[in-house]
Amino acid sequence: MSTRATRRTAITGIGVVAPNGTDAETYWKSVREGLFVLDRITREGCGHLPLRVAGEVRGFDPSALIEETFLVQTDRFSHFAMAAAGAALKDAGLSDAADSPYSVGVVTAAGSGGGEFGQRELQRLWGQGSRFVGPYQSIAWFYAASTGQISIRGGFKGPCGVVASDEAGGLDAVAHAARTVGRGTDVVVAGAAEAPLAPYSMVCQLGYPELSTAEDPARAYRPFTSAACGFVPAEGGAVLVVEDVDRARGRGAQVRAVVAGHAATFTGASQWDRSREGLAHAIRGALDEAGCAPEEIDVVFADAMGVPEADRAEALAVADALGPHGTRVPVTAPKTGIGRSYCGAPLLDIAAAVMAMEQGQIPPTPNVFDICHDIDLVTSQARPAELRTALVLSRGLMGSNAALVLRRGD
Repeated sequence: MSTRATRRTAITGIGVVAPNGTDAETYWKSVREGLFVLDRITREGCGHLPLRVAGEVRGFDPSALIEETFLVQTDRFSHFAMAAAGAALKDAGLSDAADSPYSVGVVTAAGSGGGEFGQRELQRLWGQGSRFVGPYQSIAWFYAASTGQISIRGGFKGPCGVVASDEAGGLDAVAHAARTVGRGTDVVVAGAAEAPLAPYSMVCQLGYPELSTAEDPARAYRPFTSAACGFVPAEGGAVLVVEDVDRARGRGAQVRAVVAGHAATFTGASQWDRSREGLAHAIRGALDEAGCAPEEIDVVFADAMGVPEADRAEALAVADALGPHGTRVPVTAPKTGIGRSYCGAPLLDIAAAVMAMEQGQIPPTPNVFDICHDIDLVTSQARPAELRTALVLSRGLMGSNAALVLRRGD
């Protein structure tokens, strides 16, 4: 946990690329309605693998959104990030060509990098020789590629960085952006997007004991139930425009939400019993930084790992950190309808949380009904509520835990 930023930080723009919508408006409508899009994997070269179900982004045409110059040197995960960044900047009323390029920074998180691009070039190396490997292999696979390409494309020369802290890095990237704004940078483009469904990437994931290999999409990912059997991966993510609240209001931008508090801990890979204490500590730290009492939390966007031990630890961590309010506060996990896009997953939860506060509706947890933990999980349909403060949680398979507190904007 770090010291409080000297300036309040606003979210003024949201860009989304997800299995249930490739723009923020469509994504929110799908989340609000509890749309379930998990399905059998259709990507070429994946049919023989035991991982059968995932959340694919279908119908996404990067050539319609990104210039050819960038497409040829980037992987699918960067295509998602660049498309979402462009949409977020437009939503915030900012052009790509900033008037003061040194006042705009970029920070992203990534867990796997460009697996599809890397696999293609390695196959050329094995099958044809080194002369047939393209020069962009050296950068396209790298987990930092999205930060670099967003900054180059937009002409942004402010502080840039990449957060490598497991899946919870999605929340950590937004916190890093908020603190960068607090130290004086006007605007930071922050987010995460993943594309983990290439054959090479999928083989790497098969080592995760938490991965669901169920063949029926309707049964593959059901956290907080007795039928929980792991999580399913997904493509996509979201990018936000984060800036100083006063600056945003001064230029007439809508303050969609305020980043109020964040904290992170580490408890070890797959040690879900220990994650209870670690996640609870992160929640308390985020509340403390936000100056927020437990009873002020109006909704919790859960990590929802889908592993019985992990789900139990999360439910208990919420109760530990929020006290009696922990069993009464509404909890939701929209990702059960689309899968977990690793670092992109908490960014999609942030996007949903912001729009939930704006619309006064808590989205449901798709395809989850028989709850076996002491939490008020919102299921079946959206629940109307006055939402002023949201808590977003994330944990990684390697042991990172993070919590982020958001306040409603204008």
